[in-house]
Amino acid sequence: MAVSAATHAIPSATTVRRLRSHRDRMVSTLLKRVDAEYAWYRSLTAEDRSFVSLVAAASISAFISWCERADAAPPSTAEIFSVAPRELTKAISLQHTLQLVRTGVDVLEEEAETLSAPGRAEELRGALLRYSREFAFSAAEVYARVAELHGSWDARLEALLVDGLVRGETGRSMISRASAIGWSGQGATLAVVANIERTLGAEGVAHLRRAVRRAAPDTLLGVQFDRVVLVLGGLDDLRDAIDGLLPVLGSRVVIGPNVEGLDVASQSVRAASAGLDAIGGWPAAPRPVLADDLLPERVLMGDPTARVTLIENAYAPLAEAGGDLLETLWAYIESGRSLEGSARALFVHPNTVRYRLRKIADICDWDPADPRESYVLHTALTLGRLAGAGAP
Repeated sequence: MAVSAATHAIPSATTVRRLRSHRDRMVSTLLKRVDAEYAWYRSLTAEDRSFVSLVAAASISAFISWCERADAAPPSTAEIFSVAPRELTKAISLQHTLQLVRTGVDVLEEEAETLSAPGRAEELRGALLRYSREFAFSAAEVYARVAELHGSWDARLEALLVDGLVRGETGRSMISRASAIGWSGQGATLAVVANIERTLGAEGVAHLRRAVRRAAPDTLLGVQFDRVVLVLGGLDDLRDAIDGLLPVLGSRVVIGPNVEGLDVASQSVRAASAGLDAIGGWPAAPRPVLADDLLPERVLMGDPTARVTLIENAYAPLAEAGGDLLETLWAYIESGRSLEGSARALFVHPNTVRYRLRKIADICDWDPADPRESYVLHTALTLGRLAGAGAP
């Protein structure tokens, strides 16, 4: 009957000597068994396989040394893994490590009669049982510690990336840094900035991060004072992902414009951030609201990007189109959006005004007949006149 792990006797000196004399053969047998049974081992690079062989040899040597000392605790996995670089924990998982241990125990158990002193095989099996159990617990601790370190490093790198995007950093270096924490660079990229109504704390941030990672394949998250900044990617259409995040975001949520990639994502981040700064100027703003729907408020807050966007996307196209469109728009706004009033001011028929207004809406995608969009166009018209960009 096998001796339990808690009460087994330490193997005899004869058994220990036999273990030492057969150590190299046991390591070789173990590695051949692992190579035959596990595809993950065969897929490793030659360098990583050599490190695994070092770990296997160290684990068997550590077991033999432990057998010599009745009062010694089994060596930790950290000690055994010290013969290989820390990066090996990325190449082989905890499950792979436990498979390696189990195979090593099987190899030693199968030869327990040969390796033990006559009549002492059960002592060796008992020692193996206790040693493998302690080794497994130790391995779990090592991998948990590595995961915690990786998580802390990833969180710091993620925070630095988001901070850089908020400050306007661009370039391929952003992509290379983000790829280190899993950013794939596929699909669209955009930013979402929302207010924080209460202190999140570590647990709240962790909950938010889990929700964000469920929503989109590529994610970056940063908490900055009273707001959370998200950068999403990996999907061609991210709107459904944003809708799914609304329950965990604040009362004010601003979506930045789509951009071509993370290297220019600062454009979306800064637009969304400026939108959150200015959202108080539009009490009826929807949730979520596009940053480009807050262009007038952003201009009033001093956002130069919003000023340029309005001139380039509204004023300049209307000026280039000619046909008295700018004059008609100004007359329509001045008359309180009255077709008859603007027609009288321009000395044309109301149908002419109506035609020109439809043309304005077609050209710049803002409809003068809509109160909110008329305000956007009024702001663009004012900016264009102030800039002297071909005003009539």
